[in-house]
Amino acid sequence: MSMTGGNDTEPVKTETTPPTSRRGRKKSSVWEHFTIEEVSGGCTRACCKLCKQTFAYSSGSKIAGTSHLKRHIALGSCPKIKFQNKLALAKVDGDTLDPPKRRYRSSGFSSVFDQDQSYVNLAKMIIVHEYPHDMVEHPAFVAFVHSLQPLFRMVDVNTIEGEVLSLYQKEKQNLIQVFGTMPGRISLTIGLWTTSQTLGYICLCGQFIDSEWKLHRRMLNFMMVSSPHSENALSEAISISLSDWNMKSRLFTITLDNTCSSHDIYSANLRDHLSNKNMLMLKGQLFVVRCYANILNVIAEDVIASIHGIIYNIRESIKFVKASPAREEKFAEIALQLEILSTKALSLDVTTQWNTTYLMLVAALEYKQAFNFLETCDDNYNEAPTADDWKKVDIVCTYLKLLYDSANVVMAAADLTANIFFHEAWKTQAELTNATLSEDTMVSSIAKEMHEKFDKYWKDCSLVLALAVVMDPRFKMKLVEFSFSKIYGADSARYVKLVDDSVHELYLEYVEQPLPQTLAYVDQGEANHANGDDKNVPTTSMPAADGLQDFDMYLSELAVNQSSKSEIDQYLEESLMPRIQEFDILNWWKLNYLKYPTLSKMARDILAIPVSMVDTGCSIFSSGTGSRVLDEYRSSLRPETVEALFCAKDWLQYLPTMAEPPLAAVVNMET
Repeated sequence: MSMTGGNDTEPVKTETTPPTSRRGRKKSSVWEHFTIEEVSGGCTRACCKLCKQTFAYSSGSKIAGTSHLKRHIALGSCPKIKFQNKLALAKVDGDTLDPPKRRYRSSGFSSVFDQDQSYVNLAKMIIVHEYPHDMVEHPAFVAFVHSLQPLFRMVDVNTIEGEVLSLYQKEKQNLIQVFGTMPGRISLTIGLWTTSQTLGYICLCGQFIDSEWKLHRRMLNFMMVSSPHSENALSEAISISLSDWNMKSRLFTITLDNTCSSHDIYSANLRDHLSNKNMLMLKGQLFVVRCYANILNVIAEDVIASIHGIIYNIRESIKFVKASPAREEKFAEIALQLEILSTKALSLDVTTQWNTTYLMLVAALEYKQAFNFLETCDDNYNEAPTADDWKKVDIVCTYLKLLYDSANVVMAAADLTANIFFHEAWKTQAELTNATLSEDTMVSSIAKEMHEKFDKYWKDCSLVLALAVVMDPRFKMKLVEFSFSKIYGADSARYVKLVDDSVHELYLEYVEQPLPQTLAYVDQGEANHANGDDKNVPTTSMPAADGLQDFDMYLSELAVNQSSKSEIDQYLEESLMPRIQEFDILNWWKLNYLKYPTLSKMARDILAIPVSMVDTGCSIFSSGTGSRVLDEYRSSLRPETVEALFCAKDWLQYLPTMAEPPLAAVVNMET
């Protein structure tokens, strides 16, 4: 008998259980599939009961272990097991296979093959990774899936589209249940998408704070409209979405990019309906919010476009220097000779990302003398900007830095609550306003172009931003008073009063709304509640017979006077919280909701206003943050399928089951 590896020694087969050691009998279930064969020299080999293939097991006192034996069975290396799988796949009568005696585990996933669950997982993969539906008919993909699981029956395009729609409906129902428990109002963002055809899409997202004071943003609808920029398209889409999600009474604000017209939103039907139902807070003054990220992009792109000729020369200059190692070395020698000690490296920009253009200009500025010198000593280079050009670039970079730093502060925020935007906006407004008064005509000219656009944003949104920062216990009205004095000077009191009146008026509107049943707040109980200790909550007791009845009456009068003060006044009169970087404003309101039951409702809705339409962690430097273009493939799909793909992808990213698996999933047999 010939053994594997060409050894002609006849083995002595042992059909009993494998030998025992000092630890006792082998317990691994691998021995259900192998026997031990003794060969010459005191060595033993493990023989597969199915295919009779043998493997090294022991050599003298050394034991090879069982991992390679497990792989032979668990990974289907055994030809007999492969053949059995093919037979099972060929079955068409629907008979189920006998369950295997052994069980496998793979990084927490069940070893039992489930055809229906596999369809769901395939649909999720197509949604999350934006694969085309017809990939299920690609021969290479079908062959790949078959190699992983021969039992899987591949579906056609129509079937997988049905799976996508089914998954969308299931997740939508789950989200409807979440909205049913939402304690506050919801604010919307409106994004416009265009196609190569005359059709367009409107994307509506909702932002809210849940009962645990966590901020959420979810896509609600991605609906097709014949003309997305028409007068009534936005209002009709909003009305349909609110009805679809049963939230007509819960709308708080709508955030738009700066290309949309307020007239679209306030078109007759939607505005009248909401006003008649008393659904607009503060008489609609907060209803429309402009996207902060969008206004930064618009201003940055416009000011960059104003010096596009100079930027072209700088871009060509950098290309010239980086065209060869010899030129780079020569340029470095010039910089060293001129004692330019810059740590910045010259790099080309990405024209659709204005921050890269800004960084390119900042680096080039530090080497302006080197570029000028290069032009005098290299006849092939004639792109160096003039002295006036460099001055313009310097001024532009000075004010682009305002926008660049502001955008980075916003992107660094863990939660894009509305309070973080006021500080960035008022600083930009104040700096640009002062720059317009500069005696340097070049500075004032560039600043006026930037200020004209930002001033309009400030006038439209300063009230919303101010109300949001008032809800920040580190600032309250104090930062509004300080910043307005910088912006408006002697006229600041009038603008401060407008914010203060609006805060109180909005608070009174919340007072008139019915409050959910909550425990009565006890003054000393805040710290106890925050620490989870309710043992020290005082109880009402009869006055002690100690002759201090007059003192008790005095305390009662104090309590009446204290209770007559509104929550908003109590809140504003209390001292400010320390300005620590790790301050969690949502957690602060969570811990103080018993103290301010009405004001906390107001804070919840205000802080959830999406001042920026860009999600947390995403870049806000891209050009065209408003309207985007749908690719040809998705433009060809049915509108309901497009909506299902966009919405389901957004929803699935928040599911715990969509967490990334380990880099390598090693299949181990359970022992």
